[in-house]
Amino acid sequence: MAVTCPENKSRGFWAVRTPFAPSRCPFFYGWVIVFAATIGSIFSIPGQTMGFSVFTDVLIEELGLTRVELSSAYCLGTVASGLTLPWLGRLLDRWGERRMAVASVIATGLVLFYLANCDSVSKLLGQLMPASIAAFVVISLGFYMIRAAAQGVLSMTCRNAIGKWFDHKRGLALAISGVLVSFCYSFAPRGLDWMIKKYGFDGAWLVMGASTIVIMAPLAWLLFRDTPEQDGLEMDGGKVSDKGSSNPDLHIHVDFTRREALRDYSFWVFNFTFSFYGLFATAFTFHILSLAKDYNFENERILSLFIPIAAISVITNLIFGSINARLRLKWLLFVMNLGCLSATLGMLFLDRSEGVLGYVLGNGIASGGFVSLTGIVFPRFYGRKHLGAISGVNMSAMVIASGLGPLLFGLCHHYSGSYRWILIISAFFPMILALLSIAADNPQRKFEKP
Repeated sequence: MAVTCPENKSRGFWAVRTPFAPSRCPFFYGWVIVFAATIGSIFSIPGQTMGFSVFTDVLIEELGLTRVELSSAYCLGTVASGLTLPWLGRLLDRWGERRMAVASVIATGLVLFYLANCDSVSKLLGQLMPASIAAFVVISLGFYMIRAAAQGVLSMTCRNAIGKWFDHKRGLALAISGVLVSFCYSFAPRGLDWMIKKYGFDGAWLVMGASTIVIMAPLAWLLFRDTPEQDGLEMDGGKVSDKGSSNPDLHIHVDFTRREALRDYSFWVFNFTFSFYGLFATAFTFHILSLAKDYNFENERILSLFIPIAAISVITNLIFGSINARLRLKWLLFVMNLGCLSATLGMLFLDRSEGVLGYVLGNGIASGGFVSLTGIVFPRFYGRKHLGAISGVNMSAMVIASGLGPLLFGLCHHYSGSYRWILIISAFFPMILALLSIAADNPQRKFEKP
Protein backbone atom coordinates (compact mmCIF):
# COMPACT_ATOMS: atom_id res chain seq x y z
CA MET A 1 0.00 0.00 0.00
CA ALA A 2 1.48 3.34 -1.04
CA VAL A 3 1.84 5.98 1.66
CA THR A 4 2.72 9.60 1.00
CA CYS A 5 2.92 12.64 3.24
CA PRO A 6 -0.49 13.15 4.86
CA GLU A 7 -2.32 16.37 4.13
CA ASN A 8 -4.13 16.48 7.47
CA LYS A 9 -3.15 15.08 10.87
CA SER A 10 -5.23 17.52 12.91
CA ARG A 11 -6.99 16.31 16.02
CA GLY A 12 -10.66 16.75 16.75
CA PHE A 13 -14.06 15.17 16.27
CA TRP A 14 -13.84 15.26 12.45
CA ALA A 15 -10.10 14.61 12.12
CA VAL A 16 -9.17 11.93 9.61
CA ARG A 17 -7.50 9.82 12.34
CA THR A 18 -10.43 10.06 14.77
CA PRO A 19 -11.23 7.50 16.09
CA PHE A 20 -8.66 5.55 14.04
CA ALA A 21 -6.29 6.14 11.13
CA PRO A 22 -7.29 4.71 7.72
CA SER A 23 -3.59 4.22 6.93
CA ARG A 24 -3.37 1.59 9.70
CA CYS A 25 -6.03 -0.58 8.10
CA PRO A 26 -4.50 -3.96 7.11
CA PHE A 27 -5.99 -3.60 3.61
CA PHE A 28 -6.78 -0.61 1.41
CA TYR A 29 -9.26 1.56 3.31
CA GLY A 30 -11.18 2.33 0.13
CA TRP A 31 -12.96 -1.00 0.55
CA VAL A 32 -14.23 0.16 3.94
CA ILE A 33 -15.55 3.25 2.15
CA VAL A 34 -17.34 0.94 -0.31
CA PHE A 35 -18.97 -0.87 2.62
CA ALA A 36 -20.00 2.39 4.34
CA ALA A 37 -21.32 3.92 1.11
CA THR A 38 -23.29 0.76 0.35
CA ILE A 39 -24.99 0.79 3.76
CA GLY A 40 -25.62 4.53 3.36
CA SER A 41 -27.27 3.95 -0.03
CA ILE A 42 -29.53 1.32 1.52
CA PHE A 43 -30.56 3.78 4.23
CA SER A 44 -31.57 6.23 1.47
CA ILE A 45 -34.44 3.89 0.48
CA PRO A 46 -37.11 5.98 2.32
CA GLY A 47 -36.33 8.85 -0.06
CA GLN A 48 -36.22 6.70 -3.19
CA THR A 49 -39.34 6.15 -5.25
CA MET A 50 -39.56 2.47 -4.39
CA GLY A 51 -39.58 3.60 -0.77
CA PHE A 52 -42.71 5.66 -1.47
CA SER A 53 -44.55 3.49 -3.97
CA VAL A 54 -46.25 1.26 -1.40
CA PHE A 55 -47.28 4.32 0.63
CA THR A 56 -49.08 5.93 -2.33
CA ASP A 57 -52.53 4.39 -1.94
CA VAL A 58 -52.33 4.62 1.86
CA LEU A 59 -51.55 8.35 1.68
CA ILE A 60 -54.37 8.94 -0.80
CA GLU A 61 -56.79 7.37 1.68
CA GLU A 62 -55.35 8.90 4.87
CA LEU A 63 -54.91 12.44 3.53
CA GLY A 64 -58.02 12.52 1.34
CA LEU A 65 -56.11 13.44 -1.82
CA THR A 66 -56.71 12.25 -5.37
CA ARG A 67 -53.99 10.40 -7.29
CA VAL A 68 -53.30 13.49 -9.42
CA GLU A 69 -53.11 15.70 -6.32
CA LEU A 70 -50.64 13.34 -4.63
CA SER A 71 -48.61 13.10 -7.86
CA SER A 72 -48.60 16.91 -8.05
CA ALA A 73 -47.40 17.16 -4.44
CA TYR A 74 -44.68 14.61 -5.19
CA CYS A 75 -43.66 16.58 -8.28
CA LEU A 76 -43.62 19.91 -6.43
CA GLY A 77 -41.59 18.58 -3.53
CA THR A 78 -39.19 16.68 -5.75
CA VAL A 79 -38.59 19.57 -8.17
CA ALA A 80 -38.04 21.94 -5.24
CA SER A 81 -35.48 19.56 -3.75
CA GLY A 82 -33.81 19.21 -7.13
CA LEU A 83 -33.39 22.97 -7.39
CA THR A 84 -31.49 23.03 -4.08
CA LEU A 85 -29.11 20.18 -4.97
CA PRO A 86 -26.58 22.24 -7.00
CA TRP A 87 -26.02 24.37 -3.89
CA LEU A 88 -25.86 21.26 -1.70
CA GLY A 89 -23.32 19.78 -4.12
CA ARG A 90 -21.06 22.79 -3.64
CA LEU A 91 -21.57 22.43 0.12
CA LEU A 92 -20.43 18.81 -0.22
CA ASP A 93 -17.18 20.02 -1.78
CA ARG A 94 -16.61 22.31 1.23
CA TRP A 95 -17.76 19.99 4.02
CA GLY A 96 -16.49 16.70 2.65
CA GLU A 97 -18.22 13.33 2.45
CA ARG A 98 -17.89 12.45 6.13
CA ARG A 99 -19.69 15.47 7.57
CA MET A 100 -22.25 15.48 4.78
CA ALA A 101 -23.04 11.79 5.27
CA VAL A 102 -23.70 12.29 8.99
CA ALA A 103 -25.76 15.44 8.40
CA SER A 104 -27.89 13.88 5.64
CA VAL A 105 -28.51 10.71 7.68
CA ILE A 106 -29.71 12.67 10.71
CA ALA A 107 -31.86 14.86 8.46
CA THR A 108 -33.38 11.76 6.85
CA GLY A 109 -34.31 10.32 10.24
CA LEU A 110 -35.95 13.55 11.39
CA VAL A 111 -37.92 13.89 8.16
CA LEU A 112 -39.23 10.34 8.59
CA PHE A 113 -40.52 11.33 12.04
CA TYR A 114 -42.32 14.25 10.37
CA LEU A 115 -43.85 11.98 7.71
CA ALA A 116 -45.03 9.55 10.38
CA ASN A 117 -47.12 12.40 11.81
CA CYS A 118 -48.20 13.97 8.50
CA ASP A 119 -51.87 13.07 9.03
CA SER A 120 -51.90 14.71 12.47
CA VAL A 121 -50.08 17.80 11.18
CA SER A 122 -52.52 17.95 8.26
CA LYS A 123 -55.53 17.88 10.59
CA LEU A 124 -53.97 20.58 12.77
CA LEU A 125 -53.25 22.79 9.78
CA GLY A 126 -56.74 22.02 8.46
CA GLN A 127 -58.14 24.20 11.25
CA LEU A 128 -56.59 27.22 9.52
CA MET A 129 -57.32 26.36 5.86
CA PRO A 130 -59.33 23.90 3.77
CA ALA A 131 -58.45 20.30 4.63
CA SER A 132 -57.41 19.37 1.08
CA ILE A 133 -55.01 22.33 0.84
CA ALA A 134 -53.57 21.55 4.27
CA ALA A 135 -52.95 17.92 3.29
CA PHE A 136 -51.33 19.01 0.02
CA VAL A 137 -49.01 21.48 1.76
CA VAL A 138 -48.00 19.01 4.48
CA ILE A 139 -47.16 16.13 2.15
CA SER A 140 -45.45 18.43 -0.40
CA LEU A 141 -43.13 19.65 2.35
CA GLY A 142 -42.50 16.05 3.40
CA PHE A 143 -41.69 15.04 -0.17
CA TYR A 144 -39.31 17.98 -0.50
CA MET A 145 -37.39 17.21 2.67
CA ILE A 146 -37.08 13.43 2.20
CA ARG A 147 -36.10 13.75 -1.46
CA ALA A 148 -33.46 16.37 -0.66
CA ALA A 149 -32.01 14.58 2.37
CA ALA A 150 -32.12 10.90 1.37
CA GLN A 151 -32.52 10.56 -2.38
CA GLY A 152 -30.48 13.68 -3.07
CA VAL A 153 -27.67 14.39 -0.64
CA LEU A 154 -27.18 10.97 0.97
CA SER A 155 -27.13 9.14 -2.38
CA MET A 156 -24.82 11.73 -3.94
CA THR A 157 -22.45 11.61 -0.96
CA CYS A 158 -22.20 7.81 -1.01
CA ARG A 159 -21.56 7.73 -4.75
CA ASN A 160 -18.93 10.49 -4.61
CA ALA A 161 -17.18 8.85 -1.65
CA ILE A 162 -16.41 5.76 -3.72
CA GLY A 163 -15.40 7.94 -6.66
CA LYS A 164 -12.81 9.77 -4.57
CA TRP A 165 -11.12 6.62 -3.24
CA PHE A 166 -10.92 4.69 -6.51
CA ASP A 167 -9.75 5.50 -10.01
CA HIS A 168 -8.89 2.51 -12.19
CA LYS A 169 -10.91 0.20 -9.91
CA ARG A 170 -13.82 2.62 -9.60
CA GLY A 171 -16.10 0.55 -11.81
CA LEU A 172 -15.36 -2.62 -9.86
CA ALA A 173 -15.93 -0.88 -6.52
CA LEU A 174 -19.24 0.58 -7.68
CA ALA A 175 -20.31 -2.78 -9.12
CA ILE A 176 -19.66 -4.56 -5.84
CA SER A 177 -21.59 -1.88 -3.98
CA GLY A 178 -24.37 -2.04 -6.53
CA VAL A 179 -24.96 -5.76 -6.03
CA LEU A 180 -26.20 -5.39 -2.46
CA VAL A 181 -27.93 -2.06 -3.13
CA SER A 182 -29.85 -3.42 -6.12
CA PHE A 183 -31.14 -6.44 -4.23
CA CYS A 184 -32.15 -4.32 -1.24
CA TYR A 185 -33.94 -1.91 -3.56
CA SER A 186 -35.76 -4.80 -5.26
CA PHE A 187 -37.00 -6.25 -1.97
CA ALA A 188 -37.82 -2.84 -0.46
CA PRO A 189 -41.41 -2.54 -1.79
CA ARG A 190 -42.40 -5.94 -0.43
CA GLY A 191 -40.60 -5.34 2.86
CA LEU A 192 -42.19 -1.93 3.31
CA ASP A 193 -45.60 -3.33 2.37
CA TRP A 194 -45.15 -5.87 5.19
CA MET A 195 -44.15 -3.10 7.63
CA ILE A 196 -47.21 -1.04 6.72
CA LYS A 197 -49.52 -4.01 7.30
CA LYS A 198 -47.85 -4.78 10.64
CA TYR A 199 -47.24 -1.29 12.08
CA GLY A 200 -49.33 1.03 9.91
CA PHE A 201 -47.85 3.65 7.58
CA ASP A 202 -46.91 5.92 10.49
CA GLY A 203 -45.32 3.10 12.48
CA ALA A 204 -43.27 2.02 9.46
CA TRP A 205 -41.85 5.53 9.05
CA LEU A 206 -41.14 5.80 12.79
CA VAL A 207 -39.19 2.53 12.77
CA MET A 208 -37.17 3.62 9.74
CA GLY A 209 -36.49 7.06 11.20
CA ALA A 210 -35.25 5.69 14.51
CA SER A 211 -33.04 3.04 12.91
CA THR A 212 -31.57 5.60 10.52
CA ILE A 213 -30.43 7.91 13.31
CA VAL A 214 -29.40 5.21 15.80
CA ILE A 215 -27.55 2.93 13.36
CA MET A 216 -26.41 4.86 10.29
CA ALA A 217 -25.41 8.20 11.82
CA PRO A 218 -22.72 6.72 14.13
CA LEU A 219 -21.63 4.36 11.36
CA ALA A 220 -21.18 7.26 8.92
CA TRP A 221 -19.00 9.19 11.39
CA LEU A 222 -17.00 6.08 12.25
CA LEU A 223 -16.24 4.84 8.72
CA PHE A 224 -16.46 7.67 6.19
CA ARG A 225 -13.33 9.64 5.27
CA ASP A 226 -13.13 12.33 2.61
CA THR A 227 -10.08 11.41 0.50
CA PRO A 228 -7.20 8.91 0.72
CA GLU A 229 -4.64 11.73 0.52
CA GLN A 230 -5.77 13.12 3.90
CA ASP A 231 -4.03 10.23 5.66
CA GLY A 232 -1.17 9.73 3.23
CA LEU A 233 -2.83 7.10 1.04
CA GLU A 234 -3.36 6.99 -2.71
CA MET A 235 -6.37 6.11 -4.85
CA ASP A 236 -6.72 2.37 -5.55
CA GLY A 237 -4.13 1.77 -2.82
CA GLY A 238 -1.43 3.06 -5.16
CA LYS A 239 -1.72 0.02 -7.42
CA VAL A 240 -2.43 0.55 -11.11
CA SER A 241 -2.74 -2.32 -13.58
CA ASP A 242 -1.01 -2.13 -16.94
CA LYS A 243 -4.34 -2.63 -18.70
CA GLY A 244 -5.91 0.26 -16.83
CA SER A 245 -2.99 2.66 -17.32
CA SER A 246 -2.95 1.97 -21.08
CA ASN A 247 -6.47 3.36 -21.53
CA PRO A 248 -6.17 7.12 -22.27
CA ASP A 249 -9.70 7.64 -20.90
CA LEU A 250 -8.40 6.90 -17.39
CA HIS A 251 -5.88 9.75 -17.31
CA ILE A 252 -6.98 13.02 -15.70
CA HIS A 253 -5.22 15.98 -17.31
CA VAL A 254 -7.52 18.78 -16.11
CA ASP A 255 -9.95 19.19 -13.19
CA PHE A 256 -13.00 20.81 -14.75
CA THR A 257 -14.96 23.46 -12.88
CA ARG A 258 -18.73 23.22 -12.75
CA ARG A 259 -19.04 25.94 -15.39
CA GLU A 260 -16.63 24.15 -17.73
CA ALA A 261 -18.39 20.81 -17.31
CA LEU A 262 -21.74 22.40 -18.15
CA ARG A 263 -20.30 23.54 -21.48
CA ASP A 264 -19.33 20.01 -22.45
CA TYR A 265 -21.54 18.06 -24.87
CA SER A 266 -20.86 14.72 -23.21
CA PHE A 267 -22.05 15.99 -19.82
CA TRP A 268 -25.50 16.70 -21.20
CA VAL A 269 -25.86 13.41 -23.07
CA PHE A 270 -25.03 11.44 -19.94
CA ASN A 271 -27.11 13.81 -17.81
CA PHE A 272 -30.21 13.53 -20.02
CA THR A 273 -29.90 9.73 -20.16
CA PHE A 274 -29.68 9.46 -16.38
CA SER A 275 -32.56 11.92 -16.01
CA PHE A 276 -34.80 10.03 -18.44
CA TYR A 277 -34.16 6.79 -16.59
CA GLY A 278 -35.00 8.56 -13.32
CA LEU A 279 -38.24 9.90 -14.82
CA PHE A 280 -39.34 6.58 -16.31
CA ALA A 281 -38.33 4.30 -13.44
CA THR A 282 -39.90 6.64 -10.90
CA ALA A 283 -43.17 6.86 -12.82
CA PHE A 284 -43.45 3.06 -13.00
CA THR A 285 -42.60 2.58 -9.35
CA PHE A 286 -44.86 5.39 -8.12
CA HIS A 287 -47.89 4.13 -10.06
CA ILE A 288 -47.07 0.43 -9.79
CA LEU A 289 -50.31 -0.57 -8.06
CA SER A 290 -52.34 1.45 -10.56
CA LEU A 291 -50.49 -0.28 -13.41
CA ALA A 292 -51.31 -3.62 -11.78
CA LYS A 293 -55.02 -2.81 -12.04
CA ASP A 294 -54.72 -1.64 -15.66
CA TYR A 295 -52.97 -4.84 -16.74
CA ASN A 296 -55.02 -7.14 -14.46
CA PHE A 297 -51.99 -8.05 -12.36
CA GLU A 298 -52.27 -8.99 -8.71
CA ASN A 299 -50.27 -6.63 -6.50
CA GLU A 300 -47.98 -9.45 -5.42
CA ARG A 301 -47.25 -10.41 -9.03
CA ILE A 302 -46.28 -6.95 -10.25
CA LEU A 303 -44.20 -6.28 -7.12
CA SER A 304 -42.38 -9.55 -7.77
CA LEU A 305 -41.05 -8.13 -11.08
CA PHE A 306 -38.50 -6.18 -9.05
CA ILE A 307 -36.64 -9.40 -8.23
CA PRO A 308 -35.68 -10.50 -11.79
CA ILE A 309 -35.05 -6.85 -12.65
CA ALA A 310 -32.61 -6.68 -9.74
CA ALA A 311 -30.87 -9.88 -10.86
CA ILE A 312 -30.35 -8.54 -14.39
CA SER A 313 -29.31 -5.17 -12.95
CA VAL A 314 -26.65 -6.81 -10.81
CA ILE A 315 -25.29 -8.82 -13.74
CA THR A 316 -25.20 -5.71 -15.94
CA ASN A 317 -23.57 -3.69 -13.19
CA LEU A 318 -20.86 -6.32 -12.70
CA ILE A 319 -20.21 -6.54 -16.45
CA PHE A 320 -20.01 -2.75 -16.79
CA GLY A 321 -17.77 -2.60 -13.73
CA SER A 322 -15.36 -5.18 -15.13
CA ILE A 323 -15.08 -3.82 -18.68
CA ASN A 324 -15.41 -0.05 -18.26
CA ALA A 325 -11.65 0.45 -17.80
CA ARG A 326 -11.06 -1.04 -21.27
CA LEU A 327 -13.86 0.72 -23.16
CA ARG A 328 -15.07 4.21 -23.85
CA LEU A 329 -18.00 4.94 -21.58
CA LYS A 330 -20.12 6.18 -24.47
CA TRP A 331 -20.62 2.59 -25.68
CA LEU A 332 -21.88 1.55 -22.26
CA LEU A 333 -24.21 4.55 -22.33
CA PHE A 334 -25.44 3.39 -25.74
CA VAL A 335 -26.31 -0.03 -24.28
CA MET A 336 -28.06 1.62 -21.33
CA ASN A 337 -30.24 3.65 -23.72
CA LEU A 338 -31.18 0.50 -25.62
CA GLY A 339 -32.23 -0.96 -22.27
CA CYS A 340 -34.41 2.10 -21.61
CA LEU A 341 -36.01 1.66 -25.04
CA SER A 342 -36.77 -2.01 -24.38
CA ALA A 343 -38.25 -1.16 -20.97
CA THR A 344 -40.49 1.56 -22.44
CA LEU A 345 -41.82 -0.65 -25.22
CA GLY A 346 -42.17 -3.56 -22.81
CA MET A 347 -44.33 -1.53 -20.44
CA LEU A 348 -46.50 -0.50 -23.38
CA PHE A 349 -47.32 -4.20 -23.91
CA LEU A 350 -47.13 -5.35 -20.30
CA ASP A 351 -50.30 -7.40 -20.76
CA ARG A 352 -48.33 -9.78 -23.01
CA SER A 353 -45.57 -12.18 -22.00
CA GLU A 354 -43.19 -10.59 -24.54
CA GLY A 355 -43.90 -7.19 -23.03
CA VAL A 356 -43.09 -8.42 -19.53
CA LEU A 357 -39.86 -9.95 -20.83
CA GLY A 358 -38.91 -6.76 -22.68
CA TYR A 359 -39.66 -4.62 -19.64
CA VAL A 360 -37.81 -6.81 -17.14
CA LEU A 361 -34.78 -7.28 -19.39
CA GLY A 362 -34.62 -3.65 -20.50
CA ASN A 363 -35.17 -2.17 -17.06
CA GLY A 364 -32.57 -4.51 -15.59
CA ILE A 365 -29.97 -3.44 -18.16
CA ALA A 366 -30.87 0.24 -17.78
CA SER A 367 -30.81 -0.01 -13.99
CA GLY A 368 -27.44 -1.75 -13.92
CA GLY A 369 -26.01 0.75 -16.38
CA PHE A 370 -27.40 3.63 -14.33
CA VAL A 371 -25.87 2.40 -11.07
CA SER A 372 -22.49 1.84 -12.71
CA LEU A 373 -22.20 4.89 -14.96
CA THR A 374 -23.49 7.53 -12.54
CA GLY A 375 -20.58 6.77 -10.23
CA ILE A 376 -17.92 6.39 -12.91
CA VAL A 377 -18.43 9.05 -15.54
CA PHE A 378 -18.09 12.38 -13.71
CA PRO A 379 -14.82 11.78 -11.82
CA ARG A 380 -13.36 10.16 -14.95
CA PHE A 381 -14.46 12.92 -17.32
CA TYR A 382 -14.07 15.98 -15.06
CA GLY A 383 -11.75 15.07 -12.16
CA ARG A 384 -12.35 15.07 -8.39
CA LYS A 385 -11.69 18.67 -7.36
CA HIS A 386 -15.18 19.99 -8.17
CA LEU A 387 -16.95 16.64 -8.15
CA GLY A 388 -19.61 17.71 -5.65
CA ALA A 389 -20.63 20.78 -7.65
CA ILE A 390 -20.74 18.85 -10.94
CA SER A 391 -22.57 15.86 -9.43
CA GLY A 392 -24.98 18.28 -7.78
CA VAL A 393 -26.15 19.55 -11.16
CA ASN A 394 -26.63 16.01 -12.43
CA MET A 395 -28.42 14.95 -9.24
CA SER A 396 -30.62 18.03 -9.50
CA ALA A 397 -31.66 17.12 -13.05
CA MET A 398 -32.33 13.50 -12.08
CA VAL A 399 -34.37 14.48 -9.03
CA ILE A 400 -36.45 17.01 -10.99
CA ALA A 401 -37.07 14.43 -13.72
CA SER A 402 -38.07 11.84 -11.14
CA GLY A 403 -40.59 14.33 -9.78
CA LEU A 404 -42.07 15.09 -13.19
CA GLY A 405 -42.41 11.42 -14.14
CA PRO A 406 -45.20 10.43 -11.73
CA LEU A 407 -47.09 13.66 -12.48
CA LEU A 408 -46.94 13.25 -16.28
CA PHE A 409 -47.96 9.60 -16.07
CA GLY A 410 -50.68 10.43 -13.55
CA LEU A 411 -52.10 13.20 -15.76
CA CYS A 412 -52.09 10.91 -18.79
CA HIS A 413 -54.00 8.25 -16.87
CA HIS A 414 -56.41 10.81 -15.44
CA TYR A 415 -57.38 12.30 -18.80
CA SER A 416 -57.06 9.29 -21.14
CA GLY A 417 -57.81 6.43 -18.76
CA SER A 418 -54.52 4.64 -19.46
CA TYR A 419 -50.76 5.17 -19.65
CA ARG A 420 -50.55 4.32 -23.38
CA TRP A 421 -49.90 7.78 -24.85
CA ILE A 422 -47.21 8.79 -22.37
CA LEU A 423 -45.43 5.48 -23.02
CA ILE A 424 -45.50 6.02 -26.79
CA ILE A 425 -44.00 9.50 -26.36
CA SER A 426 -41.43 8.19 -23.87
CA ALA A 427 -40.10 5.63 -26.35
CA PHE A 428 -38.65 8.37 -28.59
CA PHE A 429 -36.28 9.72 -25.91
CA PRO A 430 -33.99 6.68 -25.49
CA MET A 431 -33.90 6.27 -29.29
CA ILE A 432 -32.60 9.82 -29.72
CA LEU A 433 -30.23 9.58 -26.75
CA ALA A 434 -28.78 6.31 -28.06
CA LEU A 435 -27.78 8.10 -31.26
CA LEU A 436 -26.41 11.12 -29.38
CA SER A 437 -24.34 8.88 -27.09
CA ILE A 438 -22.18 7.76 -30.02
CA ALA A 439 -20.39 11.14 -29.92
CA ALA A 440 -20.22 11.47 -26.10
CA ASP A 441 -16.43 11.18 -25.75
CA ASN A 442 -14.29 11.84 -22.68
CA PRO A 443 -13.30 15.55 -22.74
CA GLN A 444 -9.95 14.66 -21.11
CA ARG A 445 -8.86 13.36 -24.52
CA LYS A 446 -8.69 16.96 -25.75
CA PHE A 447 -5.78 17.59 -23.36
CA GLU A 448 -3.66 14.58 -24.28
CA LYS A 449 -0.09 15.40 -25.19
CA PRO A 450 0.81 14.32 -28.75
